[in-house]
Amino acid sequence: MDDDTGALPSRTDFSSWYNEILWRAEIMDVRYPVKGVYVWYPFGFGIRKRTYGLLRELLDRDHEETLFPLLIPENEFMKEAEHIKGFEDEVYWVTHGGLTPLDVKLALRPTSETAIYPMYALWVRSHADLPLKYYQVVNTFRYETKHTRPLIRLREITSFKEAHTVHATWEEAAAQVEDAVARYCEFYDRLGIPVLVSKRPSWDKFPGADYTIAVDCVMPDGRTLQIGTVHHLGDHFSKTFSITYEDRDGEQKLAFQTCYGISERSIAALISLHGDDRGLVLPPEVAPTQVVVVPIIVGKRGEEVLAAARHLTETLAGAGIRVRLDDRDLRPGAKYYHWEMRGVPVRLELGPRDLDAGVATAVLRTGGKSAVPLDGVADGVRGLLETAMATLRETAAEHLAGQVRTAGSIDELAKALEGGVAVVNWCGEKACADRVEEDTGGAVLGVEVRSALVTTAEGTCVACGRKGTTALIGRSY
Repeated sequence: MDDDTGALPSRTDFSSWYNEILWRAEIMDVRYPVKGVYVWYPFGFGIRKRTYGLLRELLDRDHEETLFPLLIPENEFMKEAEHIKGFEDEVYWVTHGGLTPLDVKLALRPTSETAIYPMYALWVRSHADLPLKYYQVVNTFRYETKHTRPLIRLREITSFKEAHTVHATWEEAAAQVEDAVARYCEFYDRLGIPVLVSKRPSWDKFPGADYTIAVDCVMPDGRTLQIGTVHHLGDHFSKTFSITYEDRDGEQKLAFQTCYGISERSIAALISLHGDDRGLVLPPEVAPTQVVVVPIIVGKRGEEVLAAARHLTETLAGAGIRVRLDDRDLRPGAKYYHWEMRGVPVRLELGPRDLDAGVATAVLRTGGKSAVPLDGVADGVRGLLETAMATLRETAAEHLAGQVRTAGSIDELAKALEGGVAVVNWCGEKACADRVEEDTGGAVLGVEVRSALVTTAEGTCVACGRKGTTALIGRSY
């Protein structure tokens, strides 16, 4: 891709910036001829691979990864009325095998409860089988009718991590919900993404769940993006699919379940919250290239510099650092542009003066320049990667703090939502939530908000003036 010239739109024009960076940084190609379906570039897929590798690491502590079929028979899909009602407008149906009509239509999974739970009914027999904790990373399909946007609103979700657990009691399932929320918070902290966790209102919970806990981030334009959900399913699905176990007294009992998911929206948040007007800014842990070595070839010492740059690259690679040597026949400025666009955390420049001084000049993508001794260079680079991550995390946290505002009236709420989210008091009634949405364009994201930025306090409802509790309001993607 010829990308050695031209500036990105300013991130203040977030929509234009986001669309441009996806192809400039080679994340996704949007030109696939099906609406809402996109192609990962290898570089973007490298970010995805390491991000989901981190997610797998966190889950593999006590979960097991599995894989269920994409196709769900109509009779299984239609068993759970409340669940299907939540997805009926979004389902893709397979009706033919070749030219032959199928006896039973097959749904392309919009989510996998109705694919997984018939098998759980076969697998769960005794209390000794519990808890059961499985997850998979799969593609799901939803006929999205709103404006599609790569990584954010799709018809093919290519990277849906869904976990499904089974427990003996409601309380054990509730504890699993809290464990999942904590694990998601750890995941996003490792990515330097600050989040707001809240309990969704009853009309916005997962179809068939007792309750839903959601994880949101606030994008640069002030809109919220749901980047994780955790659902307590109670015994709702176990009744439908006959998921029972024999307890210690030999009695058959209904099981209790949870499910929780994260999609490639996590990558959208990663790109959007850390990027700047020069391109991506990637956390070292998930950057496909952590360090790029750029030899500065001048004068008669070109071969000497190039040999030293190769040795430096080999040294860092031997220390387990993901490093690239950029020895292309391009101007240094073009190379800087290329790697800054792709968010490489550390650039090491090596020229004749650096060699004479026994150092490499290090430039951090998060800002700052320093000299790193070539003797013990791997330790020096590791320190720089830690510094870059600390800066990235601090910058994102400061940005979120500036986007969370309190509001005591509809007018204040409308103003607060122009650039972020609002903390209000709300009585809990749907009619007041509807008025908030009608008057401000913001929706009730949730209550029981978990964030150091949000103080829970009783007050009067922003819409009706009756007694209310703390709620989070936002305009969402």
